[in-house]
Amino acid sequence: MFTARQAMIVWLYSLKQAKTLRRYGNVHYVSKKMKYAVVYCNQDEIEDCMKKISTLPFVKKVEPSFKPFLKTEFENSKPDKAKEYDYKIGF
Repeated sequence: MFTARQAMIVWLYSLKQAKTLRRYGNVHYVSKKMKYAVVYCNQDEIEDCMKKISTLPFVKKVEPSFKPFLKTEFENSKPDKAKEYDYKIGF
């Protein structure tokens, strides 16, 4: 039902071949100015995809995204009493 996905940042020499990255995963974004592409694939296949993509002649380097492994629940997220009072003053 739900498959875990992970992004890879693929740094390119040329954007002409960016379309060929579609066979390795979903191309989410391509930056023309900085010459990189964000490609999503299944999390269990990320190592194989990175090895295959890094062997392509138009690829500088491939970096995995660490977003799935970051903690998104923050501690001390309650504002202090002074700020909370300031927020209630508004119209």
